[in-house]
Amino acid sequence: MAIDTIIVGLGNPGPQYERTRHNAGFLLVGELAAAHDIRLSQQRHGARVGDGGIGARRCLLALPQTYMNRSGDSVRRMLSFTGLDPGSLVVVHDDMDLPLGRLRLRRGGGAGGHRGIASILEHLGSPDFIRLKIGVGRPPAGVPAEGYVLQEFAASEREELRGSLARGVSALEVLLARGLEAAMNTCNSCASGSGVV
Repeated sequence: MAIDTIIVGLGNPGPQYERTRHNAGFLLVGELAAAHDIRLSQQRHGARVGDGGIGARRCLLALPQTYMNRSGDSVRRMLSFTGLDPGSLVVVHDDMDLPLGRLRLRRGGGAGGHRGIASILEHLGSPDFIRLKIGVGRPPAGVPAEGYVLQEFAASEREELRGSLARGVSALEVLLARGLEAAMNTCNSCASGSGVV
């Protein structure tokens, strides 16, 4: 069975970035992989990858190792290798415009200041991919955005983060099983701690 969906989590490689806000995409895709016994143990296309079945779909899960602002190079290589178009791509990433605990699923749109998404748009030349945005909240007054996203989640935020990641995994499972509209209807209307996703 050929791969029909690519799910990419955005982040930065290396232990110093592992639990930072900018690595929320890595964290969520890692949770999805664990839930479906997919090992992200291969190094291909500039990424840690693994493939396997999620429901009736065969997915390539990937964590680019190119650093955030060069994520598009890795993503372009994956699409080229699989022969898929951007419509078969799901990108999971952090979003400062959403409060911690909120998720938003959509297709298309601009980068919104996110360097990983900007790199993907530049390399693909198309916005026609799905994004799952993970809210990390705005930085406190006086803290620059670049520094804020590279900070680890505070101890007081970790329970909220765990819930958000679990709902994100469920959102992706609904997306793969029932399509984007069904997943959006549940994911985008769900407040922190409520609903299926």
